[in-house]
Amino acid sequence: MELVALKDMMPTGRQQYPVEEWSEKLRGICGRFQPMPVEASRLVTGAPAMMLAGGLELACIANDLDVIRRDRQDIRADYGESLFLLLQLEGVCGIEQYGRQSIIAPGDCILVDSASPSVFHFGGRFSNHLSVHLPRQIMLSAGAVRFEVSRRLMAGDPMAAMLRALVAKLAGTDADDRRAPPLRQLLFDATRQAFAADDQGDRARPSDSASGRLDVVQILIDRHLTDEQLTPQWLADRVGISLRTLQDDFSTLGTTATSLIRARRLHLARDRLRQVRPADDGLSIAEIAYSSGFNDISYFNRCFKRAFDCSPRDLLPH
Repeated sequence: MELVALKDMMPTGRQQYPVEEWSEKLRGICGRFQPMPVEASRLVTGAPAMMLAGGLELACIANDLDVIRRDRQDIRADYGESLFLLLQLEGVCGIEQYGRQSIIAPGDCILVDSASPSVFHFGGRFSNHLSVHLPRQIMLSAGAVRFEVSRRLMAGDPMAAMLRALVAKLAGTDADDRRAPPLRQLLFDATRQAFAADDQGDRARPSDSASGRLDVVQILIDRHLTDEQLTPQWLADRVGISLRTLQDDFSTLGTTATSLIRARRLHLARDRLRQVRPADDGLSIAEIAYSSGFNDISYFNRCFKRAFDCSPRDLLPH
């Protein structure tokens, strides 16, 4: 029932678009991705479309492409600040991320991380899925529940039914509705539980390749983002490499460990500021900054302004 309701909310049809136009629509909604058509085809059936669902972005991605890729160069040019909760509506989609391969069919759900390389396989067959854009750092900052990205949740799983029902409810809820914030929080919590990992510890393993080490390091950053101990030296020690090797690894991304930690803490603070409601009178910018890993408010304000071209106060409800 939820699948029918969700498809009715975002009808896509089978209209065809030039590949370039389709690609621009996708990038405007989901960020920098590389769509690749089958052979020399210049048309794509279906289209990306976006709506707001209780204050969250909800994208409908319909296509008959061969693959869609997002590599490290795309991530470097377009910081990934979302976890995509995918709900398959029609057809099938193969997904590769973190060395794991999954195929989702109608009713299945999966989490994809915009901050890590990924590949979506369609093979020229029509596919249609919903992508709920969850604030990445908000999702990862609740360390009590470790959850897995790129693991399929099958359609018949009761948790998949719950996620579909929550998304359908949010899709029919206005962002200004007083019920929207608790519904969003319920979706965040349900998603964490639905994809909860069996092993709740850090699964950081040394790797002989820079890309493998970076994957481990970024997992550690996400899991310990607000810890005072999180420093480049601490990361190097956890992965079992020298600080110089860690710096060399990050140079392939065009950044440094310190810059990445700061950027993710800033995005966490921005996500938390966006979740503040008028009723949260006692919540201050300083409290949000401290809880996001900063210990100097002046430094936080300067970095925030430079990163987002606005002050933290500009994001608070008036």
